[in-house]
Amino acid sequence: MEESPLYSADLAPAPESRCTWDLWSYAAIWVGMAVCIPTWLLASYMIRNGLDWTEALAIIFAGNLIVTVPMILNGRAGARYRLPFAVLGRAAFGVAGVHGPAMVRALVACGWFGVQTWIGGLAIHAIGCAVGGVPVEAGLTPGKFAGFALSLSLNLIIIWRGIDSIRRVEIWAAPLLLAVGLCLMAWGTAAGGGFSPVLRQGGQLDQPTAAYAADGGVVLAPLRDSRGVVKARQFRIGPPETMDDAPWRSLAAAGERLPAAELPDAPLAVQFRRDDEISTAIDVGASNPSAPRFAIWLFWTTAMVGFWATMSISIADITRYSRSQAAQVTGQLLGLPGAMLFYSFISIFVTSAALTGLDRVLIAEDAPWDPVTLLAQFDNPALVVAAQLALLVATITTNVAANVIAPANVFANLLPRRIDFRLGGIITGIAGVLIAPWWLFDRISDLLVFISGLLGPVLGVMLADYYWVRRGVVSVRDLFDPAGAYAYWRGVNPAAMLALGLGVAAALVGYFVPMLEWLYTGSWFSGCLVAFAVYGLCAPGDRANVATHS
Repeated sequence: MEESPLYSADLAPAPESRCTWDLWSYAAIWVGMAVCIPTWLLASYMIRNGLDWTEALAIIFAGNLIVTVPMILNGRAGARYRLPFAVLGRAAFGVAGVHGPAMVRALVACGWFGVQTWIGGLAIHAIGCAVGGVPVEAGLTPGKFAGFALSLSLNLIIIWRGIDSIRRVEIWAAPLLLAVGLCLMAWGTAAGGGFSPVLRQGGQLDQPTAAYAADGGVVLAPLRDSRGVVKARQFRIGPPETMDDAPWRSLAAAGERLPAAELPDAPLAVQFRRDDEISTAIDVGASNPSAPRFAIWLFWTTAMVGFWATMSISIADITRYSRSQAAQVTGQLLGLPGAMLFYSFISIFVTSAALTGLDRVLIAEDAPWDPVTLLAQFDNPALVVAAQLALLVATITTNVAANVIAPANVFANLLPRRIDFRLGGIITGIAGVLIAPWWLFDRISDLLVFISGLLGPVLGVMLADYYWVRRGVVSVRDLFDPAGAYAYWRGVNPAAMLALGLGVAAALVGYFVPMLEWLYTGSWFSGCLVAFAVYGLCAPGDRANVATHS
């Protein structure tokens, strides 16, 4: 087996001496991966889109409980055979066919790696601004890209030190981000007027800041403070190109409704002011009716499942080091759903508090939706530096654990004799830069639904192959044999490719056909179920290989 072109030390079954991960190792690494800034962003975006805090938490818990099930099921193969996803996937897709779905999973992880590295760069930039006594500028600046370069360097150093260093650092780094979150909760309780009032602030986002009414007038609804009084004192409105020439006008304490007769017949923008604080100029939009509640819940549940869709496919990369099946099962159950729920609650609470507690935030569009931006709003440099350092360390460790291990193994699987784990990790870092994470940063929720449509079918094929077709038995020797049981047709399993193609089509067709939009909204579910059923029905002949080759 060692002479096979498909073999390398990094892809071979993990030796007994390296299978040291116990229940607490898995619980800790999941707490570390769940307690991250993208978790904060996703939860705060739910509030931004008008969900109340109980709806958001219910969706978060349900989504993570759902994705934990395939995480455990897929993890069993890794714990039993001590092999990574890129090798186990050869049984379902073929020794050559596995490269297709594996590369999709790897590129998605590269994108996430880039986003997390960009977030770390923002923290470094905020630290530099706090030390230098200069404000953090909006938009893309050279300083932010310099911070990104430093963040990338720190990530690559940890990658170079190998898989064991990731586990050791993750165990102690996660509490840092939890501590920052709890301190922000204490601030939010004080700044927002109490615990219960803060949780009611999400209702402010049910209506747009500036929208046209049915009679052609404009309704203005900037943010209110904890007493229910609008924080802005003045506003100005006019065509975007002449906004600087528009006069400032007093704003009523309850908002404003402008009749159509007072407005120019042109596209309009509006801006708000309080003392020296001036909001971003925003376009006046149509007051569109909200989507059906079920559609909103399905969208966000799919996004939440899609958040960990990559890990549910490649979880064997971690469970291969487990001491036992019980360790990986119990550890994941304890670590993932609870940690996501708890940290998401912190995110929702602090985001809601920022709507009322920060006087300089006059409209929802300017609210700090992530902790890096929020911390940059404080005036105490020492506080900003300490908190941003904690965010930086926790973000880097989460990034390496969640977004480097799997793609590094996938790239190593392309050329086992030439690419090892370290080089695969470096390739991941380079790809993460080329994907332009500063562009992806504000498009996370929509991106997750699309990703779900690609990765759900891969998971469906893998689960059907391992549990339905092979009854949990594979031949390790044949996984490394180019002419063995998993060579199929020129190294590709036609049944798997058919199931994968139909699963992706079922998941994404709703993006192009409006009447089937519900399939796209629930893309992970539709793609996974179709691929699972098609593969299970089209691959009956492979059951013979279980007895013959395993």
